[in-house]
Amino acid sequence: GDQELVDAVLADYESAPIDERLRETLRFVEAMTLAPDELDATRALEAGVSREALRDAAYVAAAFNVITRFADAVGAQPHSEAGLTPEQAMAHEARFFELGYA
Repeated sequence: GDQELVDAVLADYESAPIDERLRETLRFVEAMTLAPDELDATRALEAGVSREALRDAAYVAAAFNVITRFADAVGAQPHSEAGLTPEQAMAHEARFFELGYA
């Protein structure tokens, strides 16, 4: 099913049973994130990824990269690693929506 496919992609997108366009898009955003000096859209475009789709993937990857780096910089932890119960996480979120960053 869908979860098995997601698990396969997360484990190794190079060998996962996915369309070559997706594989090349993932290679592109991986290079964008880990080796920007090696960034080259040629393979993705040749595989049939549209410039618009590649741009959208780059926007999403860039947003996640910024969020991840910011979270790392301030020492943020996912609720699961902070040991919060689901109820505590919901209470935290409710306080945030009520008070914002105050």
